[in-house]
Amino acid sequence: MRYAVYWDEPPSEVRRCTWFYKGDKDNKYVPYSESFSQVLEETYMLAVTLDEWKKKLESPNREIIVLHNPKLMVHYQPVAGSDEWGSTSTEQGRPRSVKRGVENIPVDIHCGEPLQIDHLVFVVHGIGPACDLRFRSIVQCVNDFRNVSLNLLRTHFKKAQENQQIGRVEFLPVNWHSPLHSTGVDVDLQRITLPSINRLRHFTNDTILDVFFYNSPTYCQTIVDTVASEMNRIYTLFLQRNPDFKGGVSIAGHSLGSLILFDILTNQKDSFGDIDSEKGSLGTIEDQGDVPTLEEDLKKLQLSEFSPVFEKEKVDKAALALCTEKDLQEMGIPLGPRKKILNHFRTRKNSMGVNRPATSASEVNSPKENGDYLDVGIGQVSVKYPRLNYKPEIFFAFGSPIGMFLTVRGLRRIDPNYKFPTCKGFFNIYHPFDPVAYRIEPMVAPEIEFEPMLIPHHKGRKRMHLELREGFTRMSMDLKNNLLGSLRMAWKSFTRAPYPALQASETAEETEAEPESSSEKSSGLCLGSSDSSHPEVNTEETPVEVKEDLPINVGMLNGGQRIDYVLQEKPIESFNEYLFALQSHLCYWESEDTVLLVLKEIYQTQGIFLDQPLQ
Repeated sequence: MRYAVYWDEPPSEVRRCTWFYKGDKDNKYVPYSESFSQVLEETYMLAVTLDEWKKKLESPNREIIVLHNPKLMVHYQPVAGSDEWGSTSTEQGRPRSVKRGVENIPVDIHCGEPLQIDHLVFVVHGIGPACDLRFRSIVQCVNDFRNVSLNLLRTHFKKAQENQQIGRVEFLPVNWHSPLHSTGVDVDLQRITLPSINRLRHFTNDTILDVFFYNSPTYCQTIVDTVASEMNRIYTLFLQRNPDFKGGVSIAGHSLGSLILFDILTNQKDSFGDIDSEKGSLGTIEDQGDVPTLEEDLKKLQLSEFSPVFEKEKVDKAALALCTEKDLQEMGIPLGPRKKILNHFRTRKNSMGVNRPATSASEVNSPKENGDYLDVGIGQVSVKYPRLNYKPEIFFAFGSPIGMFLTVRGLRRIDPNYKFPTCKGFFNIYHPFDPVAYRIEPMVAPEIEFEPMLIPHHKGRKRMHLELREGFTRMSMDLKNNLLGSLRMAWKSFTRAPYPALQASETAEETEAEPESSSEKSSGLCLGSSDSSHPEVNTEETPVEVKEDLPINVGMLNGGQRIDYVLQEKPIESFNEYLFALQSHLCYWESEDTVLLVLKEIYQTQGIFLDQPLQ
């Protein structure tokens, strides 16, 4: 028997397979039980020894097996109703073929895992108990993810494995759905659920309502406690079972699971001092005290002359936050200073979350006094976010709605200098047709329009249909630019003045007349790479091109690296985006491209790279 260690799962049988029969539907060989295989083996050996065939056996399920000769052995299923009359016909129905041994059977025998573990990754699921279209659990889906990673390590990190530099990455599932629905909420929901369209309502209660549970203070606390405590428990157990483990830890979340991890990481509280010293541009950490802070605020607003007025009225910082414009007018403060004071404290009150009972790490550091940035934690449910026992290296989000939730919470922009208190890296990975996924980078740099990073195909090339599409687009752009360039050059040669003194002014006019074409040429430079497909660019235009091709600042959320990474859709998916929308949200578990990006980023932190870097 096999027993699960890191998650809850019923014990499963480990069966030694020697005799098989071919199934009806899947046309695959299915193993008999060990006990019946032993009976078959004894009967077979007796028939071979004595050369006496046409032996009949009855299986525990009242099925008949006939050994005609070494090459012809058949299996008959019981006929319906045969048990009632006490007789069983062996010649009715279509017989199944029986086979001894595994020769010529395409069996995928698992070749085992490397013992050395280089990195540990916790994977948190999204809504509902099922994680893919086959309604499998998070445990089964993470098993797929782990198997894909082992195959890619053998093919893409072959040199490092041969040099014994790497072992493997361990992926462990974190289940929060079962503890949430074991609180009795399902019974309460059943009482108020309408009896009509029962299956659809049951599906809604079991899946979609998880989003509403997360926005409820009561159940949000249950969810974040479950996720954090489960990751801490598994981490402790893992260290006990692997005392020599020296690697790092990363976390990954799918769908709603990524939002849960984002909120937990945002509210880690063990780096206040580091954040203040490293990121001064995020806004100063202000004391929550009374008179001194109020005096400093008035001095900053150049209104220090009104400090005696507030001292006389015994108005401290907390009282001032409750004052209206009429109150300040009665205190004798003129209109201009009155408006400045109200605007300052109103902005600070909104951005700092004065009315919230808990102060998160982001609340202390993210807001600016001019109201340009709101804190990352705005709109989060007021719960006590637990602390993790480790600092994650990287946070991977698959098909994540983080961007949408932050926007709905009222966050218009993320401060480019903001980063998680305890986590260095953040990758937002999504399929282009995923209806639940949203981008993050436009919230950091809203003034620039640029495409996400395209994840390379795991075989080292773009998918053919994407290459064809880009080829046609590039060809049409080249034809357009060449035609315009030829016309422009002909017109210049026709109208050019013969005097050298006019060449400088002509160059200036040329530079001013071509911003449109320059922007067209740089439209394909959204990933910060140089474009060599336009050889007609003049040296005089180089400053314009350099200006257009500045690197994109996507902030420090991923250490200055790009955050949004998009998968390449398959050719069949490009025919109908809507048809494959749901499948696209559940495709990450078996996606080699996704797993390879995760492995590449994890091993880069250890100075180990792919055998052939993918372009």
